[in-house]
Parts: sequence; C-alpha cells; structure tokens
Amino acid sequence: MGGRAAGARGRVPHGDRGRHRRLDADAGSAVVEFVLAAALLAVLVAGVLQLALALHVRTVLADSAAEGARYAAVGGRTPADGVARTRALVVAALDEAYARDVTAGPERLDGLDVVAVHVSAPLPVLGLLGPAGRVEVVGHALAEDGP
Repeated sequence: MGGRAAGARGRVPHGDRGRHRRLDADAGSAVVEFVLAAALLAVLVAGVLQLALALHVRTVLADSAAEGARYAAVGGRTPADGVARTRALVVAALDEAYARDVTAGPERLDGLDVVAVHVSAPLPVLGLLGPAGRVEVVGHALAEDGP
C-alpha cells in the first residue's frame, strides 16, 4: 500500500499538527467577516434609500409648487386656486401630511409681478436615521393680466 501502514489513513503526520491547529483557530472567522460586511452593507443601503426618498419628496414638492403657481397665475384665478391645485398634486403623489403647509400670494420678483406658492413639509425619516427637520420649496409664475 505505498509504504503506509493500514491504520495510518486518517492520521495527521507529526510534523503537520501545528498547521492544523492554526486552521482550527480560524474556524468561524468567515461567519464573523460575513456578518460585519453585511451590517456595513445594510447601513449603506439604508443611507442611500434615505437620500433617494428625501430627494423624491423635495422634487415632488418643488414641481407641485411650480404647477400651483402656474395654475394661479392664469387670468381669472386666485392664489387660493393655486394652493388647492398644489395640495391636490402633493396628496396624489405623497401623502396628506406633506400638503398641510401650503401658502400662495402675489410677490414682486426682479421687477415683475409673480404668483408664489410656498410649501413647507417634513423630511421623511427611515427609523431613527437621517435628517430631522423640514424642507421648504417655492414655485413662481409670471402673473397674467385679465380674465
């Protein structure tokens, strides 16, 4: 049998015992490395989702305010019409909580008469992570004369 004794099949040669002990000391380290890497990846993904959600809310609010200002600026409509239009757009895209603080009125911007719609809403937060506070956006439209 190639010079080996019949009973020596599963035995570790005497000179290799230290190497096997070192391998046993590393047992389970792959699991720990995976858990640490997975936790770091989960925090990174949560941060990206938080940023994407905050940017989505800000974009929807800014677009709704601009559309509400354009709607109110058309002849024959009032700033109250712009507020109602802005609230309807925000509620359709997000939630009623984001449409609570909407105001509109005439303003003068760079020497021109405009209708401005101001929206202030809370920033969405994932759990306890992320920024706390409010986002404020303003939409302007050139006021038209006449009906």
